[in-house]
Amino acid sequence: MGSLPSDTLAVEMTDTHVLAGAGDGADTTEWLLNSPNPPSFWEELAAAVRENVIPRSCTKTHLAKKKTKTTSSSSEKQSIFKATLTLLQSMFPILKLGRNYKASNFKSDIMAGLTLASLSIPQSIGYANLAKLDPQFGLYTSAVPPLIYALMGSSREIAIGPVAVVSLLLSSMLQEIRDPVADPVGYRSLVFTVTLFAGIFQAGFGLLRLGFLVDFLSHAAIVGFMAGAAILIGLQQLKGLLAISNFTTKTDVVSVLESVVRSAHQPWYPLNIVLGCSFLIFLLVARFIGRRKKKLFWVSAIAPLISVILSTLIVFVSRADRHGVKIVKEVKEGLNPISVHQLQFNSSSVGLAAKSGLIAAIIALTEAMAVGRSFASIKGYNIDGNREMIAMGFMNIIGSLTSCYVATGSFSRTAVNFSAGCESVLSNIVMAITVMLALKFFTRLLYFTPMAILASIILSALPGLIDINEALRIWKLDKLDFLACLGAFLGVLFHSVEFGLLLAVGISFAKILLISMRPAIEEVGRLGRSDMFGNMKQFPMAMKTQGISIVRINSSLLCFANASFIKDRIMRLVEEDDDIEETTKDQPKQLVVDMCNVMNIDTSGIIVLEELHKRLLLNGIQVTIASPKWEVIHKLKRTNFVERIEGRVFLSVGEAVDSCLQNASKLPSSTKVLVT
Repeated sequence: MGSLPSDTLAVEMTDTHVLAGAGDGADTTEWLLNSPNPPSFWEELAAAVRENVIPRSCTKTHLAKKKTKTTSSSSEKQSIFKATLTLLQSMFPILKLGRNYKASNFKSDIMAGLTLASLSIPQSIGYANLAKLDPQFGLYTSAVPPLIYALMGSSREIAIGPVAVVSLLLSSMLQEIRDPVADPVGYRSLVFTVTLFAGIFQAGFGLLRLGFLVDFLSHAAIVGFMAGAAILIGLQQLKGLLAISNFTTKTDVVSVLESVVRSAHQPWYPLNIVLGCSFLIFLLVARFIGRRKKKLFWVSAIAPLISVILSTLIVFVSRADRHGVKIVKEVKEGLNPISVHQLQFNSSSVGLAAKSGLIAAIIALTEAMAVGRSFASIKGYNIDGNREMIAMGFMNIIGSLTSCYVATGSFSRTAVNFSAGCESVLSNIVMAITVMLALKFFTRLLYFTPMAILASIILSALPGLIDINEALRIWKLDKLDFLACLGAFLGVLFHSVEFGLLLAVGISFAKILLISMRPAIEEVGRLGRSDMFGNMKQFPMAMKTQGISIVRINSSLLCFANASFIKDRIMRLVEEDDDIEETTKDQPKQLVVDMCNVMNIDTSGIIVLEELHKRLLLNGIQVTIASPKWEVIHKLKRTNFVERIEGRVFLSVGEAVDSCLQNASKLPSSTKVLVT
């Protein structure tokens, strides 16, 4: 039977330190008390800037250059060239593509890009309609942003373009400021302004290394948000599917259902419903085939384009537009026009545009990061989160100047791109060029495309946004996480998209505060004859040491938020143990605070420790510190707390317990050790 880790550690300690007399814990105490000061705030800030802003390769080149005392001018030029090339490659990862790229890879990217375009063109038109924009703006968003991302992004599989959730988010927030029907030009300008703000926020998150802000939307909140948004999007498509004329501009489920009920008294067009439902069934069947047979993925990918072509031919031949079938009509041809002059910065709504841009930026980044990381893990490589944010930001900034609205990574199109065998970001370039060709030469063919088909295409993509199994898994794992999921779902469904997000973030914050302010306190005991201590409820075999009580506080920060709570729990525990010990006439004389879980401490935490020391000292109980971290021991030394407890500081719980046992004979009664 192999030796335990503690045995191995004991052997190493014997070889290196015990021979020097460290076995009694005196040397380890000196190690703690004489350790160097940790980096100051400004030193940590400077190190973070050097690490995150300056590329590591450039730093290595600079350091190597400093080490070399004499260098020729040619080698200096060569090193400058390498540093410049490295910097350019860090800014534009596509420059690294030529190293191992082969002709077979290019062929795969062309096929993947063409397959992606066949799905992207009809979806982009439908999502533009969902965003209350003309169809060509969806195509614009599938043309320029993918090109910019291909230059700056690091994900090989992600497919860039408009998505359903962001389209719904924009329409729900902005149509309350500008009416897209009464003032389409003003609404369009507001959308471009929001897109610019979204890009600025995204790029800023990446440049300032603020990617943690995106993590405020937990996985559970995203699951609930996506499910609620999918149901809302589906209900919004009833307008196109049923050819409803007077439809509500609100997005909550109650208003939408009321609008559908009120429209029951209006004239109905059965041909519109039959056409939309027939192709919806066709799309769902194609999607089912593509999921069941991985080799037939192209069936679900090309089905939307086939639906658009066939339905357009049916309407054109039968002239069904004269019998109540609503059609797209004119789609403006030509490439993306410049939209700089349409940006609004002098209007009273610029503040609302910035707020909407921030929300759209976070939602778009969250979806893109989830999509990119999931497919990168399948391929076995990592993507730089901050680099992705910068790429997304510049993509949307340039997009806002070229008549695009907020673009991000689409899960459904990325899955098609992956299944089609893409090898690099060139598939995005092929897709963008194909969309540009469609804008230049084929938009007039979309005149007779029925609106019901666009609704069917959007409806067929919604099942992938509702993950019931994941919601059930969240319920089994964590009830508070499920509460955030449910809050996002109900908030989006019954109030608004932004309210659902705020509710989910609020519940997540409440969970964090609850855990931080009320840390768990557990009684621990020694595991066998080792120096390891575990929770006695988790490990029933854990044993108490006679005269010693051990308690651990599970908190990484001892601060103003939880310091009083921790002190009260410790004092209550001491009082309860005193009542028990009275029956056995054993009076506790020492309290050992194990701070192995406490990463940092603030002034409130130190004050609480001092108050605890004073109150226990009045009762004849001494305080000892065990396992303090670097920041903690540094602050305890600066406040002279170590001197107040007469230097009773130990490197581990085991040493603290052994010291108490050795000193037990010197005390008038048995020893009590409280480890927190």
